[in-house]
Amino acid sequence: MYVAIVPNRNSKPAILLRESYREDGKVKNRTVANLSHLPPEMIEMLKLVFAGKKVVPAEAAGQAVSTLPCGHVRAVLGMMRKLGIPELLASRESRQRNLVLGMIAERVLSPSSKLGTVRSWTSSTLGAELGIEDADADELYAALDWLLAAQPRIEKKLADRHLSEGGLALYDTSNSMYEGHTCPLAQIGHDKDGRRGAAIIGYGLLTDREGRPVAMEVYPGNVADPVTVTEQIIKVRARFGLEHVILVGDRGMLTSARISSFKESGGMGWVTALRTGDIRKLVNSGALQLSLFDEVNLAEIESPDFPGERLVACFNPLLADERRRKRNELLEATENLLARLSLEVSRRTQSPMTDAEIGMKLGAILPRYKMTKHFNTQIKDGVFTWSRNDEGIRQEENLDGIYIIRTSEPADRISAADVVRTYKLLAQVEQAFRCMKGIDIRVRPIFHRTEDHVRAHFFLCMLAYYVEWHMRRALAPLLFQDQNVPMDRQVRDPVAKPEASASAKAKKSRKMTPDGLPVHSFQTLLGHLATMTRITMQIGDTDATYDQYSQPTPVQQKAFELLDL
Repeated sequence: MYVAIVPNRNSKPAILLRESYREDGKVKNRTVANLSHLPPEMIEMLKLVFAGKKVVPAEAAGQAVSTLPCGHVRAVLGMMRKLGIPELLASRESRQRNLVLGMIAERVLSPSSKLGTVRSWTSSTLGAELGIEDADADELYAALDWLLAAQPRIEKKLADRHLSEGGLALYDTSNSMYEGHTCPLAQIGHDKDGRRGAAIIGYGLLTDREGRPVAMEVYPGNVADPVTVTEQIIKVRARFGLEHVILVGDRGMLTSARISSFKESGGMGWVTALRTGDIRKLVNSGALQLSLFDEVNLAEIESPDFPGERLVACFNPLLADERRRKRNELLEATENLLARLSLEVSRRTQSPMTDAEIGMKLGAILPRYKMTKHFNTQIKDGVFTWSRNDEGIRQEENLDGIYIIRTSEPADRISAADVVRTYKLLAQVEQAFRCMKGIDIRVRPIFHRTEDHVRAHFFLCMLAYYVEWHMRRALAPLLFQDQNVPMDRQVRDPVAKPEASASAKAKKSRKMTPDGLPVHSFQTLLGHLATMTRITMQIGDTDATYDQYSQPTPVQQKAFELLDL
């Protein structure tokens, strides 16, 4: 039996109940009844019955037993599969691989502790999607051990994807405070977040020229940044099999000592910047004439102090104004402290301060704003005097807005303008650190007790940022970020302050896309995607269930289209 719809010329189609049968080896049909008079919902029900479907009363089939957010999970897992993250971790599916996939996705969605992670897997469809909703925290720590053992192999695959012989690699370091006292990596050092006396853990991130993370190393908090460069060179050459790579690092990273070792070993190129003291020497020796910048903001110079290197000098007047403003603020703040100390010394008439006491107080004031070199101070017989070092301030002001990029690469391989653009690509590594330290990935606080778990935690966060980097690029039309930046970096003035594109300005002013959709931050967009839910319905009093999904909103539909899901 089946329901057939037969066209009826200019009239409504006839809806017939028909039966198929076989006669003399041939299949024939006969009409059993005309159903045209029945209401549409009854006809649809008969279609289901004759198709072998189970039909129950609507009131019995409409009981929802659970509702879970699924849109944000669909977006992140879809991007991870599109990027080949499962195959990147391991070629075969396993419990450990699925657990690591879940932890990576959770870092992008809602980073938390390992206990919080396993509990959150039952609050969305993530756990069920990967079959890990029954996991416990101990399994996650075991999966971290599995991930750490696989790190060299995974990084090699990422390097094969994104690094090439003779190409660029960006490298920078950061550190974060450690919560506890059990991990030997936690050492007191220079905290880049400004805290003093805190135990920190250092980490270095290697990316391709566009800021995609490729490799991550973790160091004790008291290891100096330049020391970490040597390990990166070994990694690039020995593990990644690349003989010639141009390493881009800041002036505190690629010091003259490191560059000398590059020259001795050969093969490695570099792009970095000169320190202020070296720039002052070039000005004093006449190698850098400040009059060069009367008509241009970029000029290539030579100096015997830097043999075999190219020096590209730049002048940015906006940067000069900003540095001058900042210096004046710090000078005034230091002067206020010195004036208070001078007043305190002069008021101590009954029990005058000793020279040692004055020196102790002065030693706490001058380094506060790093203005020691700009003041002349004298302590003698309980009398304290001070004045500005006007000549030193003037000499430093002459260099405001001037910076010099140094590189080993010849002009036929990279132009002077591209040398500066290349150095400024380091901003993408800084963006990675901001995402990892902020609410996106939350590499901190670090609570893991063992060194291996700390290392695995940082590598897990790097993989999460790898996924987020690609999602941000794909979703840029819906985000406040400027989607034209990757192209603009290649053509805009390398020295002048970058300006947002017209489309980015329009998005920020109207808070709407050209399609009339609201513009989001990455986090609020994930939150909106999470409003798409999976509803599990129970059929009557049976144990049978089926799933229904809410219809996507226009923003959700656009996001899935941009992610190509």
